[in-house]
Amino acid sequence: PAGFFDPLNFAERADDLTLKRYREAEVTHGRVSMLAVVGFLVGEKVEGSSFLFDASVSGPAITHLSQVPVGFWIALTVAIGAAEQTRAEKGWVEPENVPVDQPGLLRAEYYPGDLGFDPLGLKPEDPEELKIMQTKELQNGRLAMLAAAGFLAQELVDGKGIIEHLQG
Repeated sequence: PAGFFDPLNFAERADDLTLKRYREAEVTHGRVSMLAVVGFLVGEKVEGSSFLFDASVSGPAITHLSQVPVGFWIALTVAIGAAEQTRAEKGWVEPENVPVDQPGLLRAEYYPGDLGFDPLGLKPEDPEELKIMQTKELQNGRLAMLAAAGFLAQELVDGKGIIEHLQG
């Protein structure tokens, strides 16, 4: 809806390969932020009633991760590492095959964010429909980045959870 959005003129100063890396970073951060926003809201809403961790995790969402056991951290670290390894193998050229002046080179055939993971079959076959869906994902990811930052700031300011604010 905002059209081309580049208020700091990053695109003007970047070549095509750099723009491709920027888009990869934006899609990735948007997806993580969408998960974070859902995590904030669900984590606070199920407080005290979840089967996870004996329902002992409580308080604002920014404190939840510090309350979980070490085993969870190990599993989380392994899962994130595996996901990032897969993403790196699909998207990036192997370091030994990258020219020195092009660090972080993405594969020519790789489209930022397209990891081939579509278990629900949501990816449209029609190129125009795919472009519309990708734009929607970018817009929702941008909104989620702002929302997650806002949630973090709000909880840091007064120590109250987001759900608590919404109910009060």
